[in-house]
Amino acid sequence: MPASAVEPEPGNYEICILESISDRWLEWFGEFTLTHIPSGKTLLTGPIADQSALHGLLARIRDLNLTLISVNRIERSETNKKDDET
Repeated sequence: MPASAVEPEPGNYEICILESISDRWLEWFGEFTLTHIPSGKTLLTGPIADQSALHGLLARIRDLNLTLISVNRIERSETNKKDDET
């Protein structure tokens, strides 16, 4: 199997949505936390087990007719760095 076809390890992701998402939709996003940004955007942060789970979450965002701005995987070193800074 080529290296590019190997499933990445589970990781944490930050997903930015243009719209403000009501807390009543929180259960749609499983273990994710919703952070409301003052500009009206919403940041979803949480674990994703694999690419299939990521695509499932993106499908939920699409089904809610939300505008996806960005998807960023938070590397373990970045998470540790944030913890060290606090």
